[in-house]
Amino acid sequence: MAYNIPVEATLDVIGGKWKVVILCHLDKGDKRTSELKRLMPNITQKMLTQQLRELEEDGMVKRTIYEQIPPKVVYSLTDYGWSFKPILDAMCAWGEKNVELNGEKEPAVKS
Repeated sequence: MAYNIPVEATLDVIGGKWKVVILCHLDKGDKRTSELKRLMPNITQKMLTQQLRELEEDGMVKRTIYEQIPPKVVYSLTDYGWSFKPILDAMCAWGEKNVELNGEKEPAVKS
């Protein structure tokens, strides 16, 4: 795909409401799908699955299946996903300042 400016390439990978949130949670450690769902109560299961698949296809997230009963699936950041950490950190810092400036409450759920 051809991009007019480089930021389009970034948004192509992390665009949407939930992908950055998922990456922020995975930045804190590997998570099972149910853990991510609990941390993000406003996302539907269908949307969570879709966003995880897209992040996996883009190489940001690794899906590991443990052969046991019941099967266990764990998501983690890839090296490529970890390369996004400085941007995540900057977004979090900006968000904290924005919350302070606008008097918003911090989210009740933290990872």
